[in-house]
Amino acid sequence: MNNQIIIDASNTVLGRLASYVAKQALLGKSVIILNCDDVLITGNRKNIYLEYRTNVTRGGSGLKGPKIPRKSTERYVKRTVRGMLSHKQQRGRDALNRIRCYSQIPQEYVQSSKTTLPRQISHASLKLSELLREA
Repeated sequence: MNNQIIIDASNTVLGRLASYVAKQALLGKSVIILNCDDVLITGNRKNIYLEYRTNVTRGGSGLKGPKIPRKSTERYVKRTVRGMLSHKQQRGRDALNRIRCYSQIPQEYVQSSKTTLPRQISHASLKLSELLREA
């Protein structure tokens, strides 16, 4: 169990969470992220929505364009972590396979001890679940 990290991602900034998870996965640890619905994206709400919409609609058809998850918060978090890994090389693929994301807390992890990352933001933020629901 020493090789496994369980992270409670509620009220955690997405970029800081993703960089920490990517580094731990590259070090060979299995990382489980819980409460992906409550991850925060910092910045101006209007700019966040605008950037998300342009990323989703860019590329024409859904067959070739960028694969941006539209509904699932856990897939969005994992995609963000993938952007911080060299996923086209074997080391990055193995690290990505060691990461599991859940939108809430599954029954098997209710009693386990969880790690939380510090939340030190002083400006506006938006929950990931709000972004995917309203955009």
